[in-house]
Amino acid sequence: MIEPQEGAALAADPYSIAQDEADPLQAHFHEGIAPDEIEQVFHLKRAAPTLHAFTALFHGTQDGVLVRLLVLRELAADTAASSFSRADINQKFAYLIPESLETVLNRLRTHGLLAWDAPAAVYRITPMARNVLAALDTLLSVGQIEADEAEMGFLLSQVAGAQAVGGVTVQQLKHLLGRLVELTEEFRDAIASGSEFRLRTSQAKWHMACDWVEKGSEILRKITSDERADAATHKAAQAIGRAQSALLNMQGMFSRALNQIERQRVHLGQSGLSTTDVKRWLLAHEDLASLAEGAMDRPVMPLFGTPAEMIDVAEAELLAQRPVAAGPTGLPSGEDAPLTINDNPAMAAELDDWIKRLADFANLGNFPEFSESGPKAVAIQESLLPASFAVASYRASLLPLLGDPAEANLQGPTAELARLPVKFEARDEMIKLDDPEIAAISIATLSLDLESGTPDE
Repeated sequence: MIEPQEGAALAADPYSIAQDEADPLQAHFHEGIAPDEIEQVFHLKRAAPTLHAFTALFHGTQDGVLVRLLVLRELAADTAASSFSRADINQKFAYLIPESLETVLNRLRTHGLLAWDAPAAVYRITPMARNVLAALDTLLSVGQIEADEAEMGFLLSQVAGAQAVGGVTVQQLKHLLGRLVELTEEFRDAIASGSEFRLRTSQAKWHMACDWVEKGSEILRKITSDERADAATHKAAQAIGRAQSALLNMQGMFSRALNQIERQRVHLGQSGLSTTDVKRWLLAHEDLASLAEGAMDRPVMPLFGTPAEMIDVAEAELLAQRPVAAGPTGLPSGEDAPLTINDNPAMAAELDDWIKRLADFANLGNFPEFSESGPKAVAIQESLLPASFAVASYRASLLPLLGDPAEANLQGPTAELARLPVKFEARDEMIKLDDPEIAAISIATLSLDLESGTPDE
């Protein structure tokens, strides 16, 4: 006859019984508090057979756990037969040594995961074992995808499966709600940090979370419209809906934070590069120390001094350089302050010169004039060159400001540049140049924007 599952788990679990006698549950609570009066303790005690099954699988070393799961999963995956003789098991696990296989079978049988049918002399997988393996397989299959996606996917799959069979619990909904609250706090911390890289990473994670929110909205609508659900379930579902709304409303916060970083971006000199470009380039190298190879002629030789040498040096300095008492010498004679001229930075001077070149069309033969005879557009290289690579790059970086209405409403040289009646048009193609500084440049033109009026206007 097949051994009853609960009887096998409770009657043949000497370890748990001995542990309860040595460490009773009451010893963990304050005096005067009965563990059975706590609701969660009652639910956990009621699930004692399931907990014993998990204890049988996961108690001990990690290698032992892997072997037990291997044997149980292999037996449960064989659907050709509902029972297994010992000869079948020995043949199936021929790669395990007999002693280890015997130990695993005894443990699984003792805790009710395998049932021994004495008259037929065969082993059978118990329903408890299949439930445990089904839960583990769900978690293991979801764990093969990205960690963040796996967390939301597993929690949502549990809620969806329970709702499909009409058994969703408040605890399952609270687990999903807790994860949504954690994600919202994580995104708010990323926005408050002001880090561009952290913001972009969190934004990608936010998009992934929104995909799960969209999938879970339909499930929540079914839960809230279910007349059989109690008040606590409805309350938890409504709280999840509010958490999802707060999560979806963070798109504007991400956009504002990234726009603020874009406005405050720092450029390195006249190179056209920003600190973000440098950091992205550094992150692309796995070994930053390798960048220093060949940069130093010889390694750094550290010098160490013992206390004896330090005392000798301090004594010599003390005796050789005694302070000499000097009498009052009066105030020093006055001197004229040096005359300094506050020159404008080279970049500001270059910007002023560039604005004059674009504004004074009549005096420059290579720019369009406000006349019928003059050309209406010129190639970009004719306006940027001749110049060094740094100056040409700086000028090119200012071209997108032409005609920018937001910049034109401000004050300063760049606003004056934006108000010029000149349009900048570029294409995704390159043209080679015969220039000592610039080898190639994007195909682009500067044209006269007659709709914006004359310079006088």
